[in-house]
Amino acid sequence: MAGMRSYQQYCAVAKALDVVGDRWTLLIVRELMTSGPSRYTDLLNGLPGIATNLLADRLREMEKSGIVRSWAAPPPVATTLFDLTDRGKALRVLLQELGRWGAPMMGVPQITNVFRSHWLVFPLDAYLVDKAPDEPPIKIEVRTGDEPMVIETVEGKVRTRRGTVESPDAVLEGKPGPILGLLSGKIDMAEAKQRGLVVHGSQKAVRRVIGNWAAG
Repeated sequence: MAGMRSYQQYCAVAKALDVVGDRWTLLIVRELMTSGPSRYTDLLNGLPGIATNLLADRLREMEKSGIVRSWAAPPPVATTLFDLTDRGKALRVLLQELGRWGAPMMGVPQITNVFRSHWLVFPLDAYLVDKAPDEPPIKIEVRTGDEPMVIETVEGKVRTRRGTVESPDAVLEGKPGPILGLLSGKIDMAEAKQRGLVVHGSQKAVRRVIGNWAAG
Protein backbone atom coordinates (compact mmCIF):
# COMPACT_ATOMS: atom_id res chain seq x y z
CA MET A 1 0.00 0.00 0.00
CA ALA A 2 1.38 3.39 -1.00
CA GLY A 3 2.88 5.34 1.88
CA MET A 4 3.05 2.29 4.17
CA ARG A 5 5.91 -0.12 4.65
CA SER A 6 5.25 -3.75 3.85
CA TYR A 7 6.84 -6.93 5.13
CA GLN A 8 6.38 -8.38 1.65
CA GLN A 9 5.37 -11.73 3.12
CA TYR A 10 2.55 -13.98 1.96
CA CYS A 11 1.32 -14.47 5.53
CA ALA A 12 -1.94 -13.31 7.13
CA VAL A 13 -0.15 -11.96 10.21
CA ALA A 14 2.30 -10.01 8.08
CA LYS A 15 -0.51 -8.70 5.87
CA ALA A 16 -2.39 -7.52 8.97
CA LEU A 17 0.70 -5.82 10.35
CA ASP A 18 1.24 -4.09 7.02
CA VAL A 19 -2.03 -2.27 7.80
CA VAL A 20 -2.17 -1.93 11.60
CA GLY A 21 1.44 -2.42 12.67
CA ASP A 22 2.61 1.17 12.34
CA ARG A 23 3.14 3.23 15.51
CA TRP A 24 -0.10 4.89 16.74
CA THR A 25 -2.44 3.03 14.38
CA LEU A 26 -3.97 0.69 16.98
CA LEU A 27 -4.17 3.52 19.51
CA ILE A 28 -6.23 5.51 17.00
CA VAL A 29 -8.46 2.43 16.72
CA ARG A 30 -8.67 2.37 20.54
CA GLU A 31 -9.84 6.00 20.60
CA LEU A 32 -12.51 5.46 17.97
CA MET A 33 -13.58 2.18 19.56
CA THR A 34 -14.16 3.82 22.96
CA SER A 35 -15.51 7.16 21.71
CA GLY A 36 -17.39 6.54 18.49
CA PRO A 37 -17.41 9.26 15.81
CA SER A 38 -14.71 11.77 16.77
CA ARG A 39 -13.37 15.10 15.67
CA TYR A 40 -9.70 15.48 14.79
CA THR A 41 -9.20 17.50 17.99
CA ASP A 42 -10.84 14.72 20.04
CA LEU A 43 -8.32 12.25 18.66
CA LEU A 44 -5.42 14.60 19.40
CA ASN A 45 -6.59 14.92 23.00
CA GLY A 46 -6.84 11.15 23.38
CA LEU A 47 -3.39 10.57 21.86
CA PRO A 48 -0.98 12.76 23.86
CA GLY A 49 2.44 12.73 22.26
CA ILE A 50 1.37 12.28 18.64
CA ALA A 51 2.38 15.00 16.19
CA THR A 52 -0.58 16.54 14.38
CA ASN A 53 0.90 15.81 10.94
CA LEU A 54 1.51 12.18 11.91
CA LEU A 55 -2.10 11.79 13.06
CA ALA A 56 -3.27 13.22 9.73
CA ASP A 57 -1.01 10.79 7.85
CA ARG A 58 -2.22 7.80 9.87
CA LEU A 59 -5.88 8.69 9.34
CA ARG A 60 -5.34 8.96 5.59
CA GLU A 61 -3.60 5.57 5.51
CA MET A 62 -6.34 4.01 7.64
CA GLU A 63 -9.03 5.37 5.30
CA LYS A 64 -7.22 3.91 2.31
CA SER A 65 -7.04 0.53 4.01
CA GLY A 66 -10.75 0.57 4.86
CA ILE A 67 -10.38 0.79 8.64
CA VAL A 68 -11.61 4.37 9.06
CA ARG A 69 -14.16 6.50 7.27
CA SER A 70 -14.68 10.25 7.46
CA TRP A 71 -17.48 12.61 6.57
CA ALA A 72 -18.38 16.28 6.93
CA ALA A 73 -20.90 16.61 9.74
CA PRO A 74 -23.60 19.26 9.30
CA PRO A 75 -24.17 22.14 11.79
CA PRO A 76 -24.01 22.48 14.71
CA VAL A 77 -20.97 20.14 14.59
CA ALA A 78 -19.83 21.49 11.21
CA THR A 79 -16.53 19.62 11.11
CA THR A 80 -15.08 16.38 9.81
CA LEU A 81 -15.84 13.30 11.88
CA PHE A 82 -13.89 10.05 11.87
CA ASP A 83 -15.25 6.63 12.75
CA LEU A 84 -14.40 2.97 12.32
CA THR A 85 -15.78 0.96 9.45
CA ASP A 86 -17.10 -2.54 10.08
CA ARG A 87 -13.62 -3.81 9.20
CA GLY A 88 -12.14 -1.44 11.76
CA LYS A 89 -14.65 -2.50 14.43
CA ALA A 90 -13.59 -6.10 13.86
CA LEU A 91 -10.31 -5.17 15.58
CA ARG A 92 -12.13 -5.04 18.95
CA VAL A 93 -11.19 -8.64 19.76
CA LEU A 94 -7.53 -7.86 19.02
CA LEU A 95 -7.58 -4.82 21.32
CA GLN A 96 -9.33 -6.78 24.06
CA GLU A 97 -6.65 -9.46 23.94
CA LEU A 98 -3.89 -6.84 23.87
CA GLY A 99 -5.51 -5.25 26.92
CA ARG A 100 -5.56 -8.59 28.69
CA TRP A 101 -1.95 -9.32 27.71
CA GLY A 102 -0.79 -5.87 28.80
CA ALA A 103 -2.75 -5.67 32.06
CA PRO A 104 -0.04 -7.42 34.14
CA MET A 105 2.29 -4.57 33.15
CA MET A 106 -0.09 -1.99 34.60
CA GLY A 107 1.75 -1.55 37.88
CA VAL A 108 2.33 1.80 39.57
CA PRO A 109 2.32 4.44 36.81
CA GLN A 110 5.63 6.16 36.12
CA ILE A 111 5.62 9.87 36.90
CA THR A 112 5.95 10.62 33.17
CA ASN A 113 2.93 8.47 32.22
CA VAL A 114 -0.08 10.34 30.86
CA PHE A 115 -3.55 8.96 31.62
CA ARG A 116 -7.06 9.27 30.22
CA SER A 117 -9.96 7.60 32.03
CA HIS A 118 -11.37 5.91 28.94
CA TRP A 119 -8.14 3.98 28.50
CA LEU A 120 -9.43 1.73 31.29
CA VAL A 121 -12.05 0.26 28.96
CA PHE A 122 -9.96 -2.53 27.46
CA PRO A 123 -8.07 -3.77 30.54
CA LEU A 124 -11.31 -3.71 32.55
CA ASP A 125 -13.29 -5.45 29.83
CA ALA A 126 -10.66 -8.19 29.94
CA TYR A 127 -11.28 -8.93 33.61
CA LEU A 128 -14.71 -7.81 34.79
CA VAL A 129 -17.35 -10.51 35.18
CA ASP A 130 -20.93 -10.45 36.46
CA LYS A 131 -20.95 -12.92 39.35
CA ALA A 132 -24.73 -12.55 39.84
CA PRO A 133 -26.23 -12.35 36.34
CA ASP A 134 -29.72 -13.30 37.59
CA GLU A 135 -29.90 -10.32 39.94
CA PRO A 136 -31.05 -6.82 38.85
CA PRO A 137 -28.46 -4.93 36.79
CA ILE A 138 -26.09 -2.54 38.54
CA LYS A 139 -24.20 0.58 37.53
CA ILE A 140 -20.93 1.81 39.00
CA GLU A 141 -19.43 5.22 38.27
CA VAL A 142 -15.64 5.48 38.18
CA ARG A 143 -13.96 8.83 38.77
CA THR A 144 -10.21 9.06 38.23
CA GLY A 145 -9.71 12.79 37.79
CA ASP A 146 -10.66 13.66 34.21
CA GLU A 147 -13.88 12.28 32.74
CA PRO A 148 -16.10 9.75 34.53
CA MET A 149 -16.62 6.19 33.35
CA VAL A 150 -19.52 3.81 33.89
CA ILE A 151 -19.36 0.08 34.58
CA GLU A 152 -22.72 -1.62 34.08
CA THR A 153 -24.08 -5.14 33.91
CA VAL A 154 -26.07 -5.85 30.77
CA GLU A 155 -27.74 -9.25 30.25
CA GLY A 156 -25.18 -11.09 32.34
CA LYS A 157 -22.18 -9.29 30.87
CA VAL A 158 -20.18 -6.31 32.09
CA ARG A 159 -19.67 -3.26 29.89
CA THR A 160 -17.42 -0.26 30.48
CA ARG A 161 -18.14 3.03 28.75
CA ARG A 162 -17.54 6.75 28.97
CA GLY A 163 -20.14 8.92 30.69
CA THR A 164 -22.14 9.28 33.87
CA VAL A 165 -25.26 7.65 35.28
CA GLU A 166 -28.03 8.83 37.57
CA SER A 167 -28.19 7.15 40.99
CA PRO A 168 -25.27 4.71 40.58
CA ASP A 169 -25.16 1.73 42.91
CA ALA A 170 -21.59 2.66 43.78
CA VAL A 171 -18.99 5.30 42.97
CA LEU A 172 -15.24 4.64 42.91
CA GLU A 173 -12.95 7.66 43.29
CA GLY A 174 -9.19 7.54 43.20
CA LYS A 175 -6.13 7.05 41.06
CA PRO A 176 -6.24 4.59 38.16
CA GLY A 177 -3.73 2.16 39.72
CA PRO A 178 -5.77 1.08 42.76
CA ILE A 179 -9.03 1.18 40.78
CA LEU A 180 -7.66 -1.14 38.11
CA GLY A 181 -5.99 -3.29 40.76
CA LEU A 182 -9.24 -3.73 42.70
CA LEU A 183 -11.52 -4.34 39.74
CA SER A 184 -9.15 -6.82 38.12
CA GLY A 185 -8.84 -8.74 41.38
CA LYS A 186 -5.13 -8.08 41.78
CA ILE A 187 -5.61 -6.32 45.13
CA ASP A 188 -8.42 -6.48 47.69
CA MET A 189 -10.72 -3.72 48.90
CA ALA A 190 -8.64 -3.01 52.01
CA GLU A 191 -5.43 -2.49 50.03
CA ALA A 192 -7.21 -0.36 47.44
CA LYS A 193 -8.54 1.90 50.18
CA GLN A 194 -5.11 2.08 51.76
CA ARG A 195 -3.83 3.31 48.39
CA GLY A 196 -6.38 6.11 48.34
CA LEU A 197 -9.50 4.60 46.80
CA VAL A 198 -12.78 6.02 48.11
CA VAL A 199 -15.92 3.92 47.72
CA HIS A 200 -19.37 5.50 47.93
CA GLY A 201 -22.47 3.32 47.98
CA SER A 202 -22.64 -0.45 47.81
CA GLN A 203 -19.41 -2.38 48.19
CA LYS A 204 -21.44 -5.48 47.37
CA ALA A 205 -22.13 -4.04 43.91
CA VAL A 206 -18.42 -3.46 43.38
CA ARG A 207 -17.51 -6.97 44.50
CA ARG A 208 -20.11 -8.39 42.10
CA VAL A 209 -18.03 -7.42 39.06
CA ILE A 210 -14.47 -7.85 40.35
CA GLY A 211 -12.51 -10.13 38.06
CA ASN A 212 -10.04 -12.90 38.72
CA TRP A 213 -6.53 -11.61 38.09
CA ALA A 214 -4.99 -15.05 38.53
CA ALA A 215 -7.15 -16.43 35.72
CA GLY A 216 -5.79 -13.85 33.28
